[in-house]
Amino acid sequence: MAPNATIYKAELSISDMDRHYYETHKLTIAKHPSETEERLMIRIFAFALNAHECLEMTKGISTDDEPDIWQKSLSGELDVWVALGLPSEKVMRQSCGKASKVIVYPYGGRAAEMWWDKVKNSTARFDNLQVVGLPKTETDALAKLASRAMKLQVNIQDGEVMVSVGDSIVYVNPAEWKGAA
Repeated sequence: MAPNATIYKAELSISDMDRHYYETHKLTIAKHPSETEERLMIRIFAFALNAHECLEMTKGISTDDEPDIWQKSLSGELDVWVALGLPSEKVMRQSCGKASKVIVYPYGGRAAEMWWDKVKNSTARFDNLQVVGLPKTETDALAKLASRAMKLQVNIQDGEVMVSVGDSIVYVNPAEWKGAA
């Protein structure tokens, strides 16, 4: 855990009609001092989209050689590597060599779009890479849901995601910029 990290606790109830996954996860998340609440909520959001009994949050932003979230097989191989932000082509190449499936969630509006325009051609050869863009207005709205103790309900159907905390609801429509083969 990073020094001076702020601890967040989330009870995450997921109803994923697309994957027929219905579970509640209790997460303890260390928010690094340099991490924004937007990024923290995107980590939770990405966890919900990829939820599995073996999916785990990692040290994330405080460690260069780990993704933000990963799923390992029972024998220790990396099945799923989930990264947030705007990784370099080199980082994506290395990630694709380490894991069976790599999912990148770029965010940040125009900066994310410019990043994708720059790297998309060099990523075409990675069959195990998926890139899912998140609209800025929707990630900003997710950030407003953040609190140190949260009970989140995430409903996923037909690729659309509804995140609710109490009476507050945010709808997120992730855009698949690149699909994995």
